[in-house]
Amino acid sequence: MRHGGDRNRFPVRGRGRAPMWTVITAAVLALAWMPSGSAAPAEPAESPRDAAARDRGVRPGAVQARIVGGTRTSTDQAPWMVALTDEFGSQFCGGTLVRPTKVVTAAHCTTEPGSTRPRSPEALRAVLGRTDLRTGQGVVAGVEKVWRPRAYSGFLQGADVAVLTLSAPVPQQPLPMVGAGDTEPYRTGTPGRIYGWGRTGEWAPPSKVLRSVEVPVLADAECAEPYENFDGSTMFCAGEAEVGQDACGGDSGGPFVVDGRLVGVISFGSGCARPGFPGVYTRLSAYAAEMAQHL
Repeated sequence: MRHGGDRNRFPVRGRGRAPMWTVITAAVLALAWMPSGSAAPAEPAESPRDAAARDRGVRPGAVQARIVGGTRTSTDQAPWMVALTDEFGSQFCGGTLVRPTKVVTAAHCTTEPGSTRPRSPEALRAVLGRTDLRTGQGVVAGVEKVWRPRAYSGFLQGADVAVLTLSAPVPQQPLPMVGAGDTEPYRTGTPGRIYGWGRTGEWAPPSKVLRSVEVPVLADAECAEPYENFDGSTMFCAGEAEVGQDACGGDSGGPFVVDGRLVGVISFGSGCARPGFPGVYTRLSAYAAEMAQHL
């Protein structure tokens, strides 16, 4: 049994990428990844958790992340998938097209790294129809406006969702969103699919090609134990750590899709696919009514 003193023993990290490491609180770090093309930091010595995993017959590498344990997919199969980039074209988060001019992402993807200070909308770009980020395929839309819930004060406190208003409609097919108060998609064991261009391992570079993996919704207790701020009314957790399936750095803001509907947003986690530390997602049904005014 894990005791309370072990909670958040590993850094709790948002799953976007940013230029530098930034302290969120004295005890908790948010993961701010270096831009694409930068050298990854040196891998540390085997942690006690990796050693324990190895002793159980799980390779330490298997509990590192990929969009994690996933496979390549394409924007033909997920036309609503958005790569969120800065004005220089560096991808750092994901998002989901829900209307021709509206993208849902994580609130922490719309703030300066390591703070709640808003990024300028003019510094954001939404890229659609680009399976491989090394190409010039698809469309690039500017962002006119960003909405975040008033309650947002950092991803660990919840309300980690934002709506981007694009400067012009895009032709891609939007994804329907879950309704307010809907509980069915969040039942334990429900399979959902996540997408992203995030890192292919905890210490690996990001993927240049869109990836996807199916992960099950987990019981709230599996998140409440390792994450003391977990709130099951506004969050849910999912993942398959033992087989190395999870989201990772650069996947923040991306979708959790159940039965053809957007039901969650990739938010944060401690490392990637670590046993006992599942990925945490924003429960969109808790914010759907508030979001409707901005869609």
